[in-house]
Amino acid sequence: MTACTVIGLGEAGATYASALVAAGHSVTGFDPVAPSTPAGVVRAATAGEACLGADIVLVLTGAAAARSVAQECLPVLPAGSCYADFTSSSPQVMQELGRLPGAALFADVAILGPVPTQGVKTPLMVSGPGSQAVAQLLSPLGADVDIAAGEPGAAMAHKLLRSVLMKGMASVVVEAVTAGRAAGLEGWIRTQIAGQLAGDGQAVIDRFLTGTTKHALRRSKEMQDTASYLSELGVPAEMTAASATAMTRMAQETAPMAPALR
Repeated sequence: MTACTVIGLGEAGATYASALVAAGHSVTGFDPVAPSTPAGVVRAATAGEACLGADIVLVLTGAAAARSVAQECLPVLPAGSCYADFTSSSPQVMQELGRLPGAALFADVAILGPVPTQGVKTPLMVSGPGSQAVAQLLSPLGADVDIAAGEPGAAMAHKLLRSVLMKGMASVVVEAVTAGRAAGLEGWIRTQIAGQLAGDGQAVIDRFLTGTTKHALRRSKEMQDTASYLSELGVPAEMTAASATAMTRMAQETAPMAPALR
């Protein structure tokens, strides 16, 4: 049995805390605002108190609280323990937190999926000296834990690169379906999206990389017209407008240089 502490008992924190209790671990939790405590979790009055005697601490607060929580908890943790930060802090902040004074092994943990739907089986990437401790605790619960080489911050760097795709794609899909609904063509645009997301992913990536640059000038004009159409439909077009701007930049960067006058 491992003595675990979970700081932050919101949706994600409560999910991990409950799973750890079910697996037979001792779990202490802290959250200054969460209205309820998962069954089997002993709730402490402060974050520092919750960490006393802990073998491993999982921090599932918002990123804004990451530094203050680390500064309170790290000094009370003994050598050989692990402090695992699951917050969406930047790679630079994770590096800074990993250098704070303390005897615990620091781990930067990136959650690579939606915990509300996947629970403790949500894939994780972890980096830093405490990586093995996180994997040993959570892999038996069904989590796919990928250890990234490098210091704390390496895992979060991977997550933020993934966010360029996942959050950007999600925003594009929302904008496209909203526009399709406004035009009375929601079913058709949904079919188009599904078709693009299926099949050979690597081939699609290569097509996007080569075709977007090659045809950037023409496509930038098309996206400007698309943004105007969405405006006529009364639909926000931030992603479409941003695509037009990006393609205009690409076209300018790849345009042949005019010959110098002699």
